[in-house]
Amino acid sequence: MPTSSPMAYALDQAAQAERAQEVPIGAVIVDAAGTVLAAAHNRVETDRDPTAHAELLAIRTACAVRESKFLEDCDLYVTLEPCAMCAQAIAFARLRRVYFGAYDPKGGGVEQGARVFHQPTCHHRPEVYGGIREAECAALLRDFFAARR
Repeated sequence: MPTSSPMAYALDQAAQAERAQEVPIGAVIVDAAGTVLAAAHNRVETDRDPTAHAELLAIRTACAVRESKFLEDCDLYVTLEPCAMCAQAIAFARLRRVYFGAYDPKGGGVEQGARVFHQPTCHHRPEVYGGIREAECAALLRDFFAARR
């Protein structure tokens, strides 16, 4: 891990996304010992794939590394509150905890919008901690979109 914390590493991933002209969102998955299993950034434009969100790419990689469909003792760090699609994937992967940076009032699916983990049909509910380095994460997104207006 090239930086001091998983969220710092996720921010590095988000910066890579921005350099690739992608929405700057980064995600990192660590195991219980803090070992990084996966790091990813959005690749929606690059891959021409609407599901190529940082969280989904990180989950896919971590599952491949683990050779398992479950990540029960793992934590996800992501720079933006996961959308409903990613939140459902997080539940399916049985991630232990989700740490996110900026809240997403328009597209969030955890604390905003669909609130996937609060639905009776959700079979796994990770612990969720929002607002981690929130100002930095939000500024990255705000600046990215302001430059495109």
